[in-house]
Amino acid sequence: MDMSQEHKDALAQGRKEARAIKAYLNTIDGRKRGRPVSRESLEKRLARLNDKIEGADDPLRRIELIQSRLELQEALADVEESANLGELEAGFVQHAKSYSDRKSVSYTAWREYGVPAATLRNAGVAETRRR
Repeated sequence: MDMSQEHKDALAQGRKEARAIKAYLNTIDGRKRGRPVSRESLEKRLARLNDKIEGADDPLRRIELIQSRLELQEALADVEESANLGELEAGFVQHAKSYSDRKSVSYTAWREYGVPAATLRNAGVAETRRR
């Protein structure tokens, strides 16, 4: 059974939309509430931590510091990823309306997930009333 070109194009469009939506949701899902952490402050903390690791005589203290360094490196990667938020949000805005219509995802569901109202307005996703 061969698929028509139209069907193949629709599947490709659906995959493209899903990738854009998922990338944006993963990014906003990973953001923490409160004061944002800058790349510079994390790099300074990492440098101080590396100095402490080098000077640590106690093996237990050293392993704790190494673990802290791994966590800081992960936080630094998260900051770099969230720097792309504008680009990811643009992809979300481009595809959210079509995706919402196709998958019957309501404005309320997006909001509950954490998508800002302004982003949904920009995407053309209409506000719905809760029942």
